[in-house]
This record gives sequence, C-alpha cells and structure tokens, in this order.
Amino acid sequence: MKQETLSDRVAPQGKPMPSPYALNFIVNGRAVTLKVEPTKPLVDILRNDLGLTGAKVSCEIGRCGACSVLLDGKPANACLIMAYQCAGKSVETIEGTSSTTAPDTIMRAFLEEGAFQCGYCTPGMIMAVKAVFRKNSRPSMEDLEEGLSGNLCRCTGYAGILRVLKRLSSRETD
Repeated sequence: MKQETLSDRVAPQGKPMPSPYALNFIVNGRAVTLKVEPTKPLVDILRNDLGLTGAKVSCEIGRCGACSVLLDGKPANACLIMAYQCAGKSVETIEGTSSTTAPDTIMRAFLEEGAFQCGYCTPGMIMAVKAVFRKNSRPSMEDLEEGLSGNLCRCTGYAGILRVLKRLSSRETD
C-alpha cells in the first residue's frame, strides 16, 4: 500500500497543493509570506517560524484553548488551523494586542486580579475574552463565561478569572 504524502493531498477546491506552500497572510497587522507545508498547524508557524510564542502548544486537539488566536477577528484554536486555511487572512496573537509597557484593559484586569498562576493558559484566555468584546462592547457575565468555555486552566481554580470577568462585564474595554 502506497503511503500518502502531502503532494497527494488536495486543496478544498480539488486542486493539488504545492509542497512547500507559499503562504501569504497578515499577523498582528504585518504582511507575512512564508514557505511552509500546507498542513502545518498555525500554532507551529507562529511559534517556530515567526517566534511568536504566546499561543501555547498543549492538547493539540482544540480542547484547551491555550493556543487561542483571533483569525479574521474570530476566536480560533491555532492547533486546528492549517497553513492553507490562513491564506489571505488576518491572525492576531497575544503579542499583537498590547505591549508590556502599555497593557490593554483586558490584560491589565488579568494582571491586577491575579488571574493566573503558571500563566500558560493566560494568553489564550485573554484572546478569548478579547473576541467576546469585539463581538459585543458590553457583554454580560454570561457572555464572557461562554466566550471562555473552550479555555481550560489547570492551576488557578478560576477564582481570579471569574473576578476578571465580573470586573470586565461592568465596563467597556480599550
């Protein structure tokens, strides 16, 4: 039996995908062109090819949210998005949200409320909350909880995270 190779795979339009693939997309507002395998996960592209390590590799099956980014403004698990799916799209990572010297409202709330312990899940949580605010500038506590439903924290017990959500549900963000 012949083993399938990447060159045997086809794009969604039924055309063969070149390997490596010339990927053109926008990352944190900057146009990027890379030669990558078409089925390389976005999280690997961000971390290994672009040095953006905020999106974490954890479950690799889209269940934990540690790799959360915004893809065309919507939350996405970067471990499930393949290179070819990013073509012409815009990706925003935690590194593109604010600087450490001028954190935005969401990041500041996580810091001030101590809503992290090891910090591994924090970038994904911040991106998930940011997506909720992009959809609705005055989300309810329930909207925020639902927005975070795909993000897991393994060490805080969620008390600080819930304080952040309560704090943010009472005002608009940057």
